[in-house]
This record gives sequence, C-alpha cells and structure tokens, in this order.
Amino acid sequence: MNSVRLWLRGFIPGPVAVNTTERLRACCGALLGILLTGLVSHLTLGSSAALPLLIAPMGASAVLLFGVPASPLAQPWSIIGGNLVAAVIGVSCARWIPEPLLAAAIAVSAAIGAMFVLRCLHPPSGAVALTAVLGGPAVTSQGFHFVLSPVLLNSVLLLLVALFFNNATRRRYPHSGQPDHGKLHQTKDLPSTARLGFTEADLDYVLQQYNQVLDVSRDDLESLFLQTEMHAYRRRFGEITCADIMSRDVISVEYGTSLEAAWALLQTHRIKALPVISPARRLIGIITQADFMRQADLQVYAGFEQKLKQFIRRTTGTHSDKPEVVGQIMTTKVTSADADMHIVELVAPLSDSGLHHIPILNDEGRLVGMVTQSDLVAALYRGRVVEIDAS
Repeated sequence: MNSVRLWLRGFIPGPVAVNTTERLRACCGALLGILLTGLVSHLTLGSSAALPLLIAPMGASAVLLFGVPASPLAQPWSIIGGNLVAAVIGVSCARWIPEPLLAAAIAVSAAIGAMFVLRCLHPPSGAVALTAVLGGPAVTSQGFHFVLSPVLLNSVLLLLVALFFNNATRRRYPHSGQPDHGKLHQTKDLPSTARLGFTEADLDYVLQQYNQVLDVSRDDLESLFLQTEMHAYRRRFGEITCADIMSRDVISVEYGTSLEAAWALLQTHRIKALPVISPARRLIGIITQADFMRQADLQVYAGFEQKLKQFIRRTTGTHSDKPEVVGQIMTTKVTSADADMHIVELVAPLSDSGLHHIPILNDEGRLVGMVTQSDLVAALYRGRVVEIDAS
C-alpha cells in the first residue's frame, strides 16, 4: 500500500520554490514578449498574411524564456537553433512523406535527435515540427518559407524581448556559467574552495551515471551544492558575522592623501591595504601595495628601491607628470561586505578571487571595519575548536 501511495505521489509535483515577485516577473515578461512579438510580426507581415502572426509553440517558449531563464533549454541558441532545425525537418517530412500521421511522428523524433546533436534542445521546438506537418493548408502551402516566417521571425523577436526584459529586471540572461577562478595564479592547482569536499570530476561522474537531461546547467548545479554546504556551515557554527571578526580601528586615507603619506602608513602599521573614504566615511576606493608597484611600473632589477622612492616622493614644483595623491592610483571597484553578513560569504572572495582585504560597511554604507584573510582563517579555526569542545 505504501508503494502505491509513493507511486501516486509522483503525479503531484512539489511546490515551486519562488516568491510572488518572481512569479509576477515571469507573467509580465510573457505578456510583454508575446504582445510585442505579435505586434512586430503584424507590422512586418501585414494583416493580409496567409500565415498566423504567432505560432502556438511561442507560448511554450515564453514559459521557458521568462519563467525559467536560467534553464539550459531556454538559452538563445536553444530557441533559435531548436526552432529552426525543427521547422526545416517538419516541412521536409510534410513534403516527402504522404501519410500525415507518420510524417508528424518522424518529424518530432528527428527534430529531437537533431537538437541533441546540435546542442540546442528546446521542448517547444517539438511543437514547431508538429505544426509544420499538421498546421493545415495555410502552413503546408508555404513550404520552406514557413521556416523564415513566422518561425524564425517569432523566435528572434521573442528572444530580443527576453534579452531586454530579463536583464532589465536583474535576471542574468543569457545565463552563462559561474566565473572560473582556477587560473588566478596561472598554475594547475585547483581553487582553494575546491580542494576539499566534492570536486568537478565527482560532479561530472555523477551526472554521467545519472544519464538524463537536467533542466539546470552543470555550473548552476555545482553552485547550488556549494551554497548548500555554506548553509550547513552556518547552521552548525551559528551566526558568526563580519562584525564579530573585523578589525575596527581601521587605518584609512582620503582621496587627497599624498602617496608619500599613504606609503608611510602602510609601512608603519605593517599592513598591505588602505581603504579610501570620503569625509563622511563612505568607501570610494582602496589602495594596496600592488597599486604602488603597478603604477611605478616596477620590475625586479637593480634600482628597484630607488625607482619606488622616486615615484612615492612628493613633487615640489607646481606641475607633476606623475600621480601625487591616493585618488589618482586607487582601485575604485572595491568588493565590500555588510557588517551583519555571515563570514562564510567571505570564503569565496578571499580564497578564489585574489582578494586579501575586504572593507566592512554598516547599514548607511560607511566604513566600520576590515576583514583580512588572516581574520577569516582564525575565525573558521575558532569555530571548529568550539564545535569540537561542545561535542
């Protein structure tokens, strides 16, 4: 009896784990996409066109492009390539196979096979192939013109709307893979976060054994696993935030601080970075020892020290051909974190992105602290020790 219940339960899908805002976004995107596709098709083809302005499979494509834009089945090549190859195969089967039912079956199956080969699997494309065979005289009479209009026209228009709408509503589209930091130091070593736990090879092996098409990219699947590990860490070790581990007495500079004074601060306090703040203590940049080296164009050769001194030393005249203040050489794109952010969120930027210091900001965006790689290592170690002691 229990096995029957489990079998029947398989017919009822679980709840969709998206909030109301995301659901409304998908609905509005589909509304805009289908409406604009139909209007532009009407202007292009005219109201007297023999073919419909919109073909039914575009409704299914809209579900993917606006409802699940992260799906591998919803990417640009999927809709364009899938719909095109399915339309060509469907029209060919309609012309060369006299029995409509047989032609329809072969068209759909051949389209699926071709999409696998061309890596453009798009479920609505099966309906495109079926429409090309069973669409009636208005479709079959068009022959291969059906491929260009309305199939290609509808597909391109819907894709253009999806590109604009998804990015305008802060949904990354096309949905590319996660950034690869494995070659940060130009070595063969794996990123720091990939040296323990499961590896890319482990994930590839499991996916190969699973041997089914997943409606999620491999990179997204790996990201979800890593986020699950991070959430499990938070659950086990509690809410250790950046405010708990950050240095609060932060040595900082302003835009107009001279290079000579900034370098002296780095040497005096034995630190490698200085946050650059406005008079209201809002973060506007960061200056590191690497910025000095890069701007001075230093190489490892005799005269290194003298060249660095010449670059740092203040120019006494009224005109200078070299940078004189911090604001001229600072890095303006700074990765920062909120004071109430959990420290586990800092693992990736401090281990795989080449960062050594992360400024910490309060709710008003003002600098309140700094977390370094050493701070994070010590916090993770202490968290582990506390867990062992508690057990």
